[in-house]
Amino acid sequence: MELMGQITADRPLLVLAVKEEAQFLDTTLPVLLTGMGKVNAATALATVLGRDPLPSGIVNLGTAGALRPGWTGTHVVGTVIQHDLDGELLATLTGEMYGAPLSLPDADGPTLATGDAFISDESARARLAERAALVDMEGYALATAAHLAGVPLRIVKHVSDEAGEGAARSWRESVADCARALADWAARHVPHHS
Repeated sequence: MELMGQITADRPLLVLAVKEEAQFLDTTLPVLLTGMGKVNAATALATVLGRDPLPSGIVNLGTAGALRPGWTGTHVVGTVIQHDLDGELLATLTGEMYGAPLSLPDADGPTLATGDAFISDESARARLAERAALVDMEGYALATAAHLAGVPLRIVKHVSDEAGEGAARSWRESVADCARALADWAARHVPHHS
């Protein structure tokens, strides 16, 4: 976890997984780098949100794999699901639902599936594509932490690759272009004043 800048109650916090995704950000806003995966994302954001002051909002910028053909560009997520937790099975065991879909303020945006498994085979991709358009490794964890703290969250993902075979190689090759697109989106859509 790395926090750059000072969190204040009158401006948002930008949250990204890794420095490669943040490399072109030009901002006076605070930036939190969580590390990859749900545990890193949840613990880093929860740690920051456990302190005063809370930011006015959170904007998660990052890369995502496309689960469906033809998905490219930058997308503001409407719903986030957790794809590697069997909430239905757990509900039969405990009587409680874990990992229910979370709706975000940009309700008309696509569904993002979050999980710690890097989607690298076509059958996993096809199964997930029935439920979501995009896949990442942090969004659901960040949404959960933000929701519990009562801080509004937007998730903005730029498609880095088509999830499936070769996705890891494609991410490494495309992350710089994705980082430029995310920085451009932030410059146009996130207020930078304090």
